[in-house]
Amino acid sequence: MRITVSAQDATRQLIVLAVDDEPHGLSELVHCLDSNHQVSRVLEAVDASEALRRIIASDDPELRMRKERGLPPVDAVFADIQMPGLSGMEMSKVLSALSPPPLLVFVTGHADEAVNAFELGAIDYVLKPCKQNRLDRAIQRVVEKLQSAPSLDAPPGGAAPVKNDDEVIPVELAGTTKLIQRSSVRWVEAQGDYARLFTTDGSHLVRIPLAQLEERWEKAGFVRIHRSFLVALGLITELRMGQGGYQVVIGNEEKVLPVSRRHTRELKDRLVGSSRNS
Repeated sequence: MRITVSAQDATRQLIVLAVDDEPHGLSELVHCLDSNHQVSRVLEAVDASEALRRIIASDDPELRMRKERGLPPVDAVFADIQMPGLSGMEMSKVLSALSPPPLLVFVTGHADEAVNAFELGAIDYVLKPCKQNRLDRAIQRVVEKLQSAPSLDAPPGGAAPVKNDDEVIPVELAGTTKLIQRSSVRWVEAQGDYARLFTTDGSHLVRIPLAQLEERWEKAGFVRIHRSFLVALGLITELRMGQGGYQVVIGNEEKVLPVSRRHTRELKDRLVGSSRNS
């Protein structure tokens, strides 16, 4: 993943993501995007899987700040359609589930996919080879669409924006990308710099440290019970004393996990608070 940052001025405001598996096509697309006076930052991805990781599971401070403000991580995604692994069409379905989603522009050599692209919510369809004047018109459409949308920073009456908070985590295995919804995760186990997500249909290894998931998922009801475990609070059915200390039971004896002494008090407080709210 490379990032191009343009010289800042008052007119440069868009953060965009360019996605293309062909190096020449990606380089050409990035050059045209960066040459537009309204684009401040261009992020690059060589396929749809990398693009989703960048958007959904990014550590980038600026992108995370945008999410916290109720904005999409990037303003727009400019993507090819035919790519190995996930196609641009499949990627667009995942993007449309985000709240709010980034705008989507397809930049492709396949003229016969335009109808499907617009049905999926693309705001423009640019044919390769990429030409500056044509891409400038697509960027202008992005700007006009953003300007016509209700403000997410200052909604009417000061109310917080409504967001679909169910994060999607892309998991790769043997060249296949599987999309795991956070709501399906029951507990998480640390494995070095990785984390193993235990869901209703198995387990999935992702390259995300447990501490990062703890921070990201705290407001979604996940609680740290041990240096190695993060658990969905609502799935804990019992807190009990075992031979080595406290333990939690997940579901109907589905799993018993240890609770470390340093996390016991916080866990009890969270459980009590959850019970009162219920």
